[in-house]
Formats: sequence, C-alpha cells, structure tokens
Amino acid sequence: MKKLQLPDSVKNNKVYIWVKKILDFLIGQWFFCLLGVFVALAYEYPEFAKQGGMIRAEYSIGYGAVAVIFLISGLSMSSKALLINALNWRAHFTVLTMSFLITSSIIYGIVSGIRASHDGQIDDWLLVGMIVTHACPTTVSSNVVMTKQADGNDILTLCEVTVGNILGAFITPALLQMYMTGVWDFGNPSHQPSGENSIGDLYKETMKQLGLSVFVPLFVGQVIQNVFPKQTKWTCTTFKLNKVGSFMLLLIMFQSFSTAFAQHAFSSVSHASIIFLVFFNIGIYLFFTILTFIYSRPYFVRRWFWEYPNEQSSWLYKWSYKLLNPFYYNKKDTVAIMLCGPAKTAALGVSLVSSQYGSNNPNLGILLVPLVLYQAEQVMTANFLTGIMKKWIHYDDEKKNESDDENQLSHRNTREEDEEISQEEEELQREENNFTEGTEETEQTSSSGSREVESFSMHSQPIKA
Repeated sequence: MKKLQLPDSVKNNKVYIWVKKILDFLIGQWFFCLLGVFVALAYEYPEFAKQGGMIRAEYSIGYGAVAVIFLISGLSMSSKALLINALNWRAHFTVLTMSFLITSSIIYGIVSGIRASHDGQIDDWLLVGMIVTHACPTTVSSNVVMTKQADGNDILTLCEVTVGNILGAFITPALLQMYMTGVWDFGNPSHQPSGENSIGDLYKETMKQLGLSVFVPLFVGQVIQNVFPKQTKWTCTTFKLNKVGSFMLLLIMFQSFSTAFAQHAFSSVSHASIIFLVFFNIGIYLFFTILTFIYSRPYFVRRWFWEYPNEQSSWLYKWSYKLLNPFYYNKKDTVAIMLCGPAKTAALGVSLVSSQYGSNNPNLGILLVPLVLYQAEQVMTANFLTGIMKKWIHYDDEKKNESDDENQLSHRNTREEDEEISQEEEELQREENNFTEGTEETEQTSSSGSREVESFSMHSQPIKA
C-alpha cells in the first residue's frame, strides 16, 4: 500500500506550513498539554478522582498507576545493576542528607525571614505548609520517569526513592518536632487535634504502598525480563513503554489536584499567596537542583584528589583520596541524584500531614497547598530540564576523539580503572621498547650487509689490460 503524498502546492502553502508547525509543537509538548487538560478536569469535577471519590483514586491511581510505572522499570532494568545500586551507600547518604536536611533547613531559614518581616499577605499556616513540604521524602514515580527520560541511572533513582520513603515515615515527623518550636510553636503537630492514624499506622500504610505498588510489580518485571529477555526488549521498544510511564505520572497529578480542589485548598488562601508560591517553587527547585549538582560533583575533589595515589604520595593524600574521591559521581549517577534531591512526594506527604495534624484540622487545606503546587511545578520543571541533562550526559559521545577523564570516573570502580590504565601504559611502553630495539638491530644488520656487498663488488671488478 502506497503512502499518501500531498502535492507540492499544498506543502508550500503558508497555512499548511503554520498548521504543521503548531501540530508538531503540540505533539512535542504533549505532556504539558495533557497536564493542563487534567488540571481543568480536576477543577470542574474534583469528586471524580479525589481520594475516596468515584473511581477510588487512592487505589486505582495511587496503587494502579504507580504499579504500572515500576512494572515497566522492572522490565527494563538489569538485575545485576539493581543489586549494585542498592548497595551504593554513598549515593544513599548524599540523597538523604540533601533531601531531608539541607533542603528543609534552607526553607526553614527563608520562611522564618518571611514571617519576621510581618507581611500579613502570606498566611502563617501557608509558611508552615512550606516547611512541612520540604521535610517530606523524595517523590517515587516522577523521579524514575524523569531520570529515564534524561538517560540517567534510573536504577539508582529507584533505590533512592525506596530508601527515602521508607525512612521518611520516621524522619519527617522528627524534623517537624525540631523545626516547630519557638515562634513556630503554633504549628507543632503535638499541639493539633490528633490525626486518624498513629506513626505506627502511617509506617504500615507506607510499607503497604511501597510493597504493592513498587516491590511486587518490580519483582514481576524482573522475572519476566530474565525469563523472556528478547521478547521483553522487543515489547519495550515497539510499544514505547516510556511514554506509558509518563501518562501514568499525569494520572497521579490528576489525583493530587482533584483532592486539593475537593478540599478547597486553593480557595482557602489569598491570590497573593498563590502567586508567591508559584514563582517561589520554580526558583527554589532550580536552586536546589544546582546545589545538588555541586554537592554531587564537588570541585575541590577534582581539583586536589583527582590523580590516583602512587608510592610518592603521602599517607594523608592516600586516605583523603580513598575517602573523598568516590563522592564525585559520574554523569548518569549525578542526574539521578539531581532529580531525587530537590523533589518532594505528594502521595506520602498528604498521609503524613493528615496523620500529624488531623484530617479534620481547619488549616489542613492551607497546609496542603504548598505540597500540591510544588509537586506539579517540580514535574514540569524537571520535564524541561531532562532535555538539558540528556545533552550533558551524551556530550562526550559526540566528541569521541577527545579524552574525558571526568566522564569515565566512577565512584564504584575508580581504583580498578586506574590500575587497568596503568597496566596498559606499561604494556605499550614495553612494546615500544621492543620495537625500537628490533628496529636498531635491523638497521645494523642492513648496514653491515651493504658494506659487505660493496666490498665484494670492488674485489669482483675485472682487471684492465
């Protein structure tokens, strides 16, 4: 069957050209277009996809959509690589300190300054909600989807979100108790009406959520991949399962906005507060992303501890290299950490807020506004940044003739790679020496042979009469 070809008169028409450009742009930005559609639907029909709504979104989306994302991850991940990344304690330390301690302490300082300015346009409970938001663990599904889009180490991302959310059920309440003192004492969870669930119940719910929506589909995907490797690879490539994961992420955001609109979260605060939050969230997410990049690839490590220690190196340099050099991550791992560090979960965050402050708290809607807005804006901003991150990862692939020691550095096999390079250099040096010696012997033999030929020629000339 021949493909339908449009005549040149139609292709060269200005209207056709502009319509094609607009359609290509909309197709390229399908994620943002559908996000706008879902937000509009959530505003008009919040009862449809809210928690406890018509489709019971806490199960159909909260479990179902997330399970699809991690089933796809299980189908595309190497089991060996999954085990290696799960044991990468250095990356766990970097992400946990960034996600819980560094981001929350910076936000605490900023909102304390805002409250000290006595600006009545921004509600105090909104500021409490900002502290609560940045004390929450990293998000689960969007991190994996975005890391995969950026060609980063999505296996490491999967491990980080699992560890972060398991520990978050304990760390987040502890951080809130630490921050909500002094001038913030009114926002301390211990002074609020008790929630429906205790911390123990919250942890059980968290493990249930992770078990059914992360561990089980991931295990099923791993089994299918190892039993049917060729068929699995063909399925992932043919049906473009990465796009399916992005659509599942849109459904999760649809659920979050529906719940927020149903609880009248956005109507409970002033327009000035909403505008402030929108711009503040974008700025602080970009700032945290840059900060995470610096934290993942510290300049002083590359400046002072880049060369592998030798016999002449001091014991201080050897120990400093061994301790600090592995914390300079390669590009794929850096992208994974950059996406995990600033991100915050709304799924577990809503449960944490309800558990700590009570589901009937009159300020619950205000507390949820920063969390819901930040989740939406972090996904949109990360979706834009993935293109830049992908180009950065593959920058050296376009310049294969140029050596890039920085890109080859890995926090897991730095020593082995340096030893291999050293052995290769020694072998090349030996081969070069052998070749030089052989060349000199050949030249000497050739020169000696030439002198013998000349001597023979002189003696063999006929004697003139």
